[in-house]
Amino acid sequence: KLVIVVTVLIVIVGVTLYFTTYRSAKQAPEESANVRVRTMKIYGDTKKRPVPRLVELGADRCIPCKMMAPILEQLRKEYSGKLQVAFIDVWKNPDAAKRYGIRVIPTQIFYDASGKELFRHVGFIPKRDILAKWKELGIPIEKPRNSKENP
Repeated sequence: KLVIVVTVLIVIVGVTLYFTTYRSAKQAPEESANVRVRTMKIYGDTKKRPVPRLVELGADRCIPCKMMAPILEQLRKEYSGKLQVAFIDVWKNPDAAKRYGIRVIPTQIFYDASGKELFRHVGFIPKRDILAKWKELGIPIEKPRNSKENP
């Protein structure tokens, strides 16, 4: 009798997990797009020509992520039109963590203008190191001519 009860419980749990996974995988595209839009903060003008992109996946309550926030804001302001900067809160949008393959936050992903991933960094990274990495990747990010601030 015990074997039958345990088998039935395993089947019930398995079926429940299957339908839960199946339902989330079948989520309507416009519904998942709305989730992405609500949880991704995009900094910079995205209507102009394609530019390199820096995406940070983190959480607004994570301490290293909080330390990165002013750096992302500085990059957004100083390199407007030359670099797109985005932040995705993976605690508010756990599907983004799966989609981007995130295991540790913060994670910064460097993309070229065509959207190809070039590099990932995990943890805090200073502004000068971000700019140095772009240069190392062959994409020196230069300030717009009207910018008066120093890097």
